This record gives sequence, structure tokens and C-alpha cells, in this order.
Amino acid sequence: MTAKGQLFIVSAPSGAGKTSLVKALLAALSGIEVSVSHTTRAQRSGEKPGVDYHFSDAGGFQKIIEENGFLEHATVFGNSYGTSRTLVEDKLAQGIDVVLEIDWQGAQQVRSVMADSCSIFVLPPSKQVLEDRLKGRGQDSAEIIEQRMRTAVDEMSHYNEYDFLLVNDDFDVAVNELTGIIESKRLCMQRSQLTYSALIKQLVN
Repeated sequence: MTAKGQLFIVSAPSGAGKTSLVKALLAALSGIEVSVSHTTRAQRSGEKPGVDYHFSDAGGFQKIIEENGFLEHATVFGNSYGTSRTLVEDKLAQGIDVVLEIDWQGAQQVRSVMADSCSIFVLPPSKQVLEDRLKGRGQDSAEIIEQRMRTAVDEMSHYNEYDFLLVNDDFDVAVNELTGIIESKRLCMQRSQLTYSALIKQLVN
């Protein structure tokens, strides 16, 4: 019998390295995928529809909201983002673990409808490192970076709403910690009972 996949929520302030950590996680483990979000944000150079995001106009996005098609959705810096309920539920039903890279508000929405999700918050080692990483991207103006830093402080104040907390100081250590969280959830009793149901039946009967 195939056990249902586990839903993981990973949140962090912009610049904390969440996306890089998740990419390294996917390279280290099989049977786990990142949910591709819908967004009204303009497609950037090098991005592929359906791979990086499902790009949508405001009208199409609103229609999905009205049809209750999102597990969570929010507007950030003038752009809307949402997680498809159907896409996530289909992957979980296939026994595939799913990662949502969403903010704390989205995490609250998801936990309200999927209480068995596992949430992880990623912190930077300091505010200075966070600001340096944002500047190092070369994507945003000084005004936007200042706005992101103010937002980051508010985001980080919600760390204690999560099941796990890790600090992305040494990248390799943070990847190992994130991988360990996923592997530990895969070994939980409820999931292991389903995965090894045939073996257990042979051993205890």
C-alpha cells in the first residue's frame, strides 16, 4: 500500500536562502517535489511557465480564488501568488512529498485546512547578512531592499508558529538539517505502518 505523501511548508524572509536550500534538498532526496505556484508577476528572463511559476493575469487568478482553487494565496509587493489545491492533493495522493515555499500568512492558511502539514522556518544568521544577500542579487533598488528588510523583521517574528527552525549560516549544515527533517517525517509510525504493511503482517501474525 502506498502511503500518502507529506506536505512540507518552508518559509523564510526574502534573502535567507530558502530557494537554494530547497533546490539542494530536491537534489539530495527522491520522491519529493516543489509545488509550482500561480502568480500574476511578470515572467522574468530565463523563467519557464509551468516550471518556475504558472503565470496568470489578474482576471484568471481571481477566477481560481472564486472557485476555491487555492490552498493559500496572497499579494506581495503588488503581485499575487497562490498554491493550487488540486495539484498539491494529486501529488500527495500519489505518495509524493510536496514542498510549499510560502510566507507565514500562506502557512497559516494551509495549516487551517491541512493540519497534518509539517512547517519549517529558515532564519538568516544576522540582519546584516540578510541585507548583504539582498544587495548581492542585483535585482532590486535600494528602496525595494529597504522595504524587504522591514518586511523581513515582521516575517521573522512568526518563527515560533512553525514545527521546526533552522538557521542558514553554513549552507551545507542547513541542507543536512532540512534533509533530516524530511527523512524523520518519512519514518513516522503512521506512514511506516502503511509502507511496510505487508512485512508487518508477516512478522506479527
